[in-house]
Amino acid sequence: MTDLSADYQESHDRFVREVRASGLVWGLQSDSGWAVCESNEYEDTDVYPFWSTEAQASVHSSDDWAGYKPSSLHLDLFIDTWLAGMEEDGVMVGTNWDAELMGLEVEPSDLADELMIDEYDDEEEDDDEEEEDDLDDDGRGRS
Repeated sequence: MTDLSADYQESHDRFVREVRASGLVWGLQSDSGWAVCESNEYEDTDVYPFWSTEAQASVHSSDDWAGYKPSSLHLDLFIDTWLAGMEEDGVMVGTNWDAELMGLEVEPSDLADELMIDEYDDEEEDDDEEEEDDLDDDGRGRS
């Protein structure tokens, strides 16, 4: 028997990597709005599923969501507007759900933190490099 939670975590990690690289998040949208469903984990909670690629999102444009088409959101808009609003509304985010609409359900603020982490890592690396540039060969600061 396989550990599905490990598969779901890998799908989530892939979502974060691919979204960071492309700068786009994919969901399903119709004339009536964005695809949303009930949580598989939490009672009385809605989940907005999103995918890291258009192809993954399009797989779900069938059955109940036959009238929905893949639609992208720029990462900065997704973080600043969507995830902030979803946090206020008390809904969850489904990342890279499989064909059975199963996968991780994450808090919007936690996902925002994960999606922005590279930005902070890059800044810290730049700061470290600048500090090293300011040191003499013996490790003391230059005057």
